[in-house]
Amino acid sequence: MSNSGAMSSWWVLFRAGNSTTGVLGVFLGSMLALGGLPEGQLALITTLQAISVWSFMCSWNALNDYLDLEIDRVNRPNRPLPSGVISEASAKRGIAVMMAASLLSITGALSIAGNMEGGIEGWYPALAIWSGALFLLANYESTGSYSLRLKERGLPGNIAISLSVGMVVLFGAAGVFEPFNERAWAMFTMGVLYNLAREIVKDIEDMEGDEGRNTYAMRVGPENARTAAWILLLLTLVSLLLPFGIGVFPEPHLLGVIPAVVLLLMVKGKLMTSEDHAAQQLIKKSMYLALAAFLGSSVLA
Repeated sequence: MSNSGAMSSWWVLFRAGNSTTGVLGVFLGSMLALGGLPEGQLALITTLQAISVWSFMCSWNALNDYLDLEIDRVNRPNRPLPSGVISEASAKRGIAVMMAASLLSITGALSIAGNMEGGIEGWYPALAIWSGALFLLANYESTGSYSLRLKERGLPGNIAISLSVGMVVLFGAAGVFEPFNERAWAMFTMGVLYNLAREIVKDIEDMEGDEGRNTYAMRVGPENARTAAWILLLLTLVSLLLPFGIGVFPEPHLLGVIPAVVLLLMVKGKLMTSEDHAAQQLIKKSMYLALAAFLGSSVLA
């Protein structure tokens, strides 16, 4: 195999493109907290934290494929592991290397923070958030005796994934010594609600292939799951508008979230006609527009 082909296979195994969203989340949290791009040592800390998140997500994605190898031999035989393009031994080494890169990056950020005015004490919330995300993901994927086995519990697993996604923004804010920044927490709340609603809709979409799995949609049925998703989206709507009402973001900037609100309201029609794929795609697009609006308002404030 050519070098380019091998690199492409590793890119697929790591889902490196999707993992880049973690990099954006870290910088987003930092920019929300600072009201602009981080500079100097704060920029270096943010970059190292972004590398840590990216490496961690790559490692975790590869581990997921490694653990699901037998399932993927049937469902996704063209993936790098079941197809044999990447061996199991090589995958294990890749998982270890990326996790080591994540740990080294977070250690580098810690050492820089220790020499700054805020000190290690001021930066510790970032480490706590990183550890919390690791705890959630470990208990989501693991099936060991002491694991919470969140993946097998349906809705708790959806909540764990949604929290870990939202925590990336808090991680970015905490890295620049602003762990309790109101704008970052507003983004966290909105992101968790958006993601949780979308996870439920995706489970509805995948019900045919999830036979035997204990997903929330399988447990309560598609109609009840769609109702739950819509209730979550109504709460998401509140989380979109409330920060402008209580002064976290300037009221005139409320205009920026209108496109996100319009797409969010369109989801109900898709859910009512059981167009689940279209619904979750609308949720995704609405979320991205909302993220852009929050970031724009923060930078312009």
